[in-house]
Amino acid sequence: MTVRFAEKELKELIQEASQGEKYPLAKLISELEKPDSFEFRKVLFKELENSGFNGNRSVTIGFTGTPGAGKSSLLGEISTNFLQTVPDKKMAVVAIDPSSHISGGSLLGDRTRLSLPVREKRIFFRSQPSQLELGGLNPYTYHVIRLLRCFFDFIFVETVGIGQNEIEVSKLADISFLVMVPLGGDQIQFMKSGIMEVPDAFILNKCDEENLARASYHTLSTTLEFLRDIVPGGSIPPIFLTSVKTKKGIQELLDFILKSKPHTKRSTETKVQIEKWIKTEYGNFGLKALSQTHFDPNGSFEEVETSAKTEIEKRYK
Repeated sequence: MTVRFAEKELKELIQEASQGEKYPLAKLISELEKPDSFEFRKVLFKELENSGFNGNRSVTIGFTGTPGAGKSSLLGEISTNFLQTVPDKKMAVVAIDPSSHISGGSLLGDRTRLSLPVREKRIFFRSQPSQLELGGLNPYTYHVIRLLRCFFDFIFVETVGIGQNEIEVSKLADISFLVMVPLGGDQIQFMKSGIMEVPDAFILNKCDEENLARASYHTLSTTLEFLRDIVPGGSIPPIFLTSVKTKKGIQELLDFILKSKPHTKRSTETKVQIEKWIKTEYGNFGLKALSQTHFDPNGSFEEVETSAKTEIEKRYK
C-alpha cells in the first residue's frame, strides 16, 4: 500500500483537525477505518508524536447498556451541558451502531442520535458500524480513539446495546458506565452474566417517575451488596439517577465525569488490543505464540504489532 497523503498534506490535516475543523478530522478517521490502514497508521501516529500530540491527558469514557436504555439521548444531554458549562474543554463522541448484514454499514447512523451544533468546534461526533463484531465495538474503534485523544479532552464511546459479552469498552475506557432503566429486569440478568464486574459506575436512566426510580435504585444497590467481594477495592460503585425528560441528575453525572483522570499507564491497553488483534488474525495458536514472545509493551501500537507479527509468523514456518 502507498501512503495516501503527502507529508505536507498530512501535516495540514493534523493541524486543521487540532483546531476543531471537522472535515480534516473525518478524513483522517476514514483512512484509519480502512482494512489496509497499517502503513497509514504508522505514518500518522509518528507524525502526531513528532508534532507534540500524544493524548496522554485525554479521558476516555465508556457508555454501555441494554438497547433502549437511552444511551444516545443521555449523551446528547451531557453534550449540551458540557458545551454550556465547560468553555475551556473539548469533547468527542464515538457511537457504535448495529451493522447491516447485507451492506455492513450502520443501521442507525448519527442522524437518529444526537442533535448538536454543526459549527461548534469543541465537539465532534462519529458513528461507526459494529461490523458484526462481538464486544460492542468496531475493529477500528481503538485506533480512532487514539487519534481523537490527541485533539480532545474527553472521548465518549457509546457501544452497541449489550448482551452478556459486549464489555469490550471497559478495556479502552478510563471510566465505564453501565446504563440501565428502572425495573427493566437488568439487575438480575447482569448479575448472572457477570457484567456487574465491568463498570466503574452505574446509571439508572429514564428516571422520570420518582417512586419507580427509588425502587430500582434500592434493588440495584442491594444486588451490588451481594457482589461486593468481586468489586475491585470492595466498594460499591456510584449509582446515578438520570432523566433526559426532566434533566434530573445530568449535571451531577457530568461533574463526576469531569473529575475523572486518565490511566497513568496505557501499555496494558496496548497489550489487550494486540491480543485482540492476534486472536482475530491467528486464532488461539497466535495467542499461544504471543505468550512466548518478548516485545516492548511501551512501544507504539504499530511497533508492537510489527514485532508480534514477525515472531508469530516465524513460529508458523
